[in-house]
Amino acid sequence: MVNASVRLAIFVPDLAAGGAQRSMIKLAGGLAERDYQVDLVLAHASGPFLAETPDTVRLVDLGAPRVLASLPHLVDYLRRERPAAMLSVLHANLVALWARRLTGIPHRLVVSERNTLSSEVHAYAADVRMRLIPLLTRRCYPWADAVVAVSWGVAADLVRYAKLSPRQVRVIYNPIITPGLRMKAQESLAHPWFAPGAPPVTLAVGRLEAQKDFTTLIHAFALVRRSRPVRLLILGEGDERTQLEATAQQLGVQDDVGLPGFVPNPYPYMARAGTYVLSSRWEGLPGVLIEALYCGAPLVSTDCPSGPREILAGGRYGLLTPVGDAPKLAAAIDAALNGEAPHASQESWQPFELETVVNQYEDALLGDLCGDGACVWTWPEPAPTEELYVH
Repeated sequence: MVNASVRLAIFVPDLAAGGAQRSMIKLAGGLAERDYQVDLVLAHASGPFLAETPDTVRLVDLGAPRVLASLPHLVDYLRRERPAAMLSVLHANLVALWARRLTGIPHRLVVSERNTLSSEVHAYAADVRMRLIPLLTRRCYPWADAVVAVSWGVAADLVRYAKLSPRQVRVIYNPIITPGLRMKAQESLAHPWFAPGAPPVTLAVGRLEAQKDFTTLIHAFALVRRSRPVRLLILGEGDERTQLEATAQQLGVQDDVGLPGFVPNPYPYMARAGTYVLSSRWEGLPGVLIEALYCGAPLVSTDCPSGPREILAGGRYGLLTPVGDAPKLAAAIDAALNGEAPHASQESWQPFELETVVNQYEDALLGDLCGDGACVWTWPEPAPTEELYVH
């Protein structure tokens, strides 16, 4: 079958400033480079990453006010365009499964789980709708031809919490490292905090929301700031901006904490940071940590579920600290600024290169995964449990 005659669809809620959205843009571009007709189907065409969509990818705007309302529009799209396969992500997964159930299209449907389900349900337990997610996941995910988890931690959580069969769940990392990333990292940076002779900058990137736990990061930074000149820069926007600004004010570090908002190209910051910190309470596979790894920043991360332990190889490529522990996070930041964080090697980012990931998604979307339709994956040994935290 000639690739140019094959249409593939990737269904995403929108192109908001998130790691999943950026990963899907990269994947769509990688598949299009192999001459597939690729549609990036959006429940609503909004978000700052719209401008990053390659010209080789067709944007399809379903024009729905929210993802659930996009169901009839997605059904119409599937009947009209009849893609050979579709990949869905985030809270578009259930809508994709229902649309496929109604139409029998596409021939193959793969859903991708981006976060540890149990952590999300626990964090948003006050939302009645969130309590239905495990039940709906357990009921509907088996309708997919494959369920992709972005890390082994996410996969294990799906099997344990959603009662999915390990035979149906496979792991494909996000496509993080692309040919253009190095060029973007080498772009000039005019921010005055990175001028020669300025204090080192501790950098974080992410949405300003509870999951990222920037409150603990600011508390940790304030502890480091007591003993050395240093600055904290958090790139991103979100609902917790006012609270984070108030926390910095209360701790007396407001002049050394910068919240400039969303930055389209964070890579020059990563390449020049004194240390990069991921302070999250939970993740799936934090792409920003991989990008910072590639850009050469000394890394500090919480050992949250899941992803950082896999990315940092249990502490081989960066320092791991407990979730929500400001003093230990401060100790790790101080150690990294002192040059005591491990250095990454090329092998550390190879599993996340675009070519590798596109190969795996091409197989998941179009291949007979095991030759006879029976999917059996080899799961790795459990991650090491020894204490690797900075004390």
